[in-house]
Amino acid sequence: MNMQKMMKQVQKMQTDMAKTQDELKNRTVEATAGGGAITVVANGNQEIAEIKIKPDVVDPEDVEMLEDLVLTAVNEALRKAQEMANQEMQKVTGGLNIPGMPPGLF
Repeated sequence: MNMQKMMKQVQKMQTDMAKTQDELKNRTVEATAGGGAITVVANGNQEIAEIKIKPDVVDPEDVEMLEDLVLTAVNEALRKAQEMANQEMQKVTGGLNIPGMPPGLF
């Protein structure tokens, strides 16, 4: 393979990766806990965008249960967001592991 052609392919991959990362900011995933009592939405940058709590799950006598439900939903939303980002980046890189990029990104 000639070096110039390979460099063009690398540059295209970098451009595509940047575009995909930008697009991931606007894509979301949703996770729930407690049978839908807690809903958490995260974006492709693994940021929590929204948390919804149904009023009937709020019990001042059992705050610990509410905390556990929120924690469960947040962790699941972040896991789904990371999985979505990994899948999108694999489309760009063809599954290559690129040195210098965060582990698990590809």
